[in-house]
Amino acid sequence: MASLAERMRPKSLTEYVGQTHIVGPRGALRPALEAGRLPSLLLWGPPGVGKTSLAQLLAQHVSLPFSTLSAVSAGVKDVRDEIARAESDRMFAPNGRMLFIDEIHRFNKGQQDALLGAVERGSITLVGATTENPSFEVNAALLSRCQLFVLQSLSTEDLKALGERAMANDSELKQYGIQLIEWDALTPLGGGDARRFLNLLESLALAAHHDGIHDLTAEWIAENAPRAAVRYDRAGDMHYDIASAMIKSIRGSDPQAAVYWLARMISGGEKPEFIARRLIIAAAEDVGLAHPNAMVVANACAQAVERLGFPEAR
Repeated sequence: MASLAERMRPKSLTEYVGQTHIVGPRGALRPALEAGRLPSLLLWGPPGVGKTSLAQLLAQHVSLPFSTLSAVSAGVKDVRDEIARAESDRMFAPNGRMLFIDEIHRFNKGQQDALLGAVERGSITLVGATTENPSFEVNAALLSRCQLFVLQSLSTEDLKALGERAMANDSELKQYGIQLIEWDALTPLGGGDARRFLNLLESLALAAHHDGIHDLTAEWIAENAPRAAVRYDRAGDMHYDIASAMIKSIRGSDPQAAVYWLARMISGGEKPEFIARRLIIAAAEDVGLAHPNAMVVANACAQAVERLGFPEAR
């Protein structure tokens, strides 16, 4: 059986949750959708925020035939086959075909270049989904032919709306007899990821049904929910975003926030030497003469980290 996240995929744009800055009433794509003319797009965002669902719904809304490829397994031949298919169907689909490529950042230069002509001619409307910064991972020529939209992590209100819809509409969940869910305890565990959240909801509902429990209280959720993996990428934008957040927290005299972002880096597996270097920079540039000993302390910390390493350097 398909997972709850798959079963709850929206059937229309009215059911789509989140990303109102793109497809909301005043969203950036709303004029194009109303005109029935969709440009080629790059959708950049973290996992589980609705990139694939959005592509499918956009094609449905403007009545474009829909094809999909995964850059993990597809090659140049697969791309050329889809382009040939689109061009041969122009008599029946004069507006072309939508080609959705998941994880498009995994395509090499040759594979991305194979798309250029078809996108330029309008044979295909390309929608590429990526979790990596397109400025670094997508060719400049392809970037210039597409509009880039950044998808945001879902809010706790968005996740609650998804959860309530699932509990009301999914036949499998209804069988478990769940009567109460304390959403304030459950939604933060989703981390803004709809797929993770819905699959967690299904897992907890099944566990509660097995134990004869009908109320998912905050205490029960805390005891039974698996620990969520910390979202962090040492080679991507998040690496620098979180380091910058720590420095800005120090600059803003917010020690609790600084420790939080420091803990995020440590939990995500960041190299301690990198963290120590950032603290030295903060001591020199942000603290400075306001606390002259800050540089001494930061250097001592860096030396201790270099000699000890993790876990002792924590």
